[in-house]
Amino acid sequence: MAEAERIPAGEGERLLQDFLADLHTTAPTSLSNLVDRYAADLGLRKVCLYVVDLQQRYLTPMSGGERLAVDASLAGWTYRTLSLRVEQTGDSARPGQLIVWLPLVDGEDRIGVLGAHVDVLDSTRLRRCRTLAAVLAMVITSRRAFCDRFIQQARTETMTLPAEMVRSLLPPRSIGNERAVSTAVLEPAYELGGDGFDHSLTESTLNAVILDAMGHNLASGMTTALALAGCRSARRRGGSLTELVETVDDVLAEWLPDQFCTGIAAQLDLARGLLTWCNCGHPPPLLIRDQQVIGEALDTPGEPPMGMPARLSGIRRQVHQAALEPGDRVLLYTDGVTESRMAGGPLGLEGFTASIIRATAAGELPAEALRRLIHSLVEQQNDVLRDDATILLIEWHPQR
Repeated sequence: MAEAERIPAGEGERLLQDFLADLHTTAPTSLSNLVDRYAADLGLRKVCLYVVDLQQRYLTPMSGGERLAVDASLAGWTYRTLSLRVEQTGDSARPGQLIVWLPLVDGEDRIGVLGAHVDVLDSTRLRRCRTLAAVLAMVITSRRAFCDRFIQQARTETMTLPAEMVRSLLPPRSIGNERAVSTAVLEPAYELGGDGFDHSLTESTLNAVILDAMGHNLASGMTTALALAGCRSARRRGGSLTELVETVDDVLAEWLPDQFCTGIAAQLDLARGLLTWCNCGHPPPLLIRDQQVIGEALDTPGEPPMGMPARLSGIRRQVHQAALEPGDRVLLYTDGVTESRMAGGPLGLEGFTASIIRATAAGELPAEALRRLIHSLVEQQNDVLRDDATILLIEWHPQR
């Protein structure tokens, strides 16, 4: 087949406008067909879209076909590092086309990869590939909110009802801007019980919450769901951190009086690096600075869990503060992480933090460091966790 005709730059922009117009009337399940229809006009042979599965182990082609392992493919390398990679098909004697792998990222959230097949890679084609990847990442993010097909492609197992309920309320794994990033992982992916997390951004503040409800059943999932709703309700009406926690105390005491959950609600001032938090019977946050844990830097006196225990105690929730330095990382976690069994015994705090420090020192993205760690926990226990394990990492980098 002859080399795909090179399209002048101006014509390329017109084609992009037509593509965007067609996106509005294209069903989510026909997205791959639409991309293929425009590929040749943009100077590309073919475009393949891959979405990552729920556990971030595989990249699944949206048009069907063989999955690619995140840890054992060039496409997976692009996903792990968010870097462009070019692969040549065929062999040295009879080279074929080039495949340009680009990450699909919406903000800080890694969605998958795009594989563009080309005869020749020049600046015009590369620019169009990058533009196409940016547009499609936003489209996939918006469409998967109401298209079950996208959700199904991201799953490799059947999900339990409690997990389905909590998962439907969780935000993207990663959010961030030029000053800070928050990223989280949670297992077991398909049999989740009572763990949950939330994070959000305003112009000046990063908000984060981690929750661990009592038990591992439907009631636990309902507790976490109600607590997440209470956090968001208080936050979105402008309530303080104390009001947010007390809102959760009240709604759990009223609607699920036999249930409670531990948790931490935190806020980070993006300009000053001031971390503010309430700890409700939860393991204290950990501070990592200059590749070492600052012992007991964020330890605070214990308080009752959220729900009826807090109401019965009659205490006023306490707010704590600490000044971060540029590059600091704050770890929030549930006890299912430190109690996980590794070779030789429980992971513990030392093993947990050492893994994060090694990964970040090697230049891994925060989201990738958590992905690798949670996989290690699951694999060491033969894919069966005794308790939910959730990790949320906040990094403040105002000078990045």
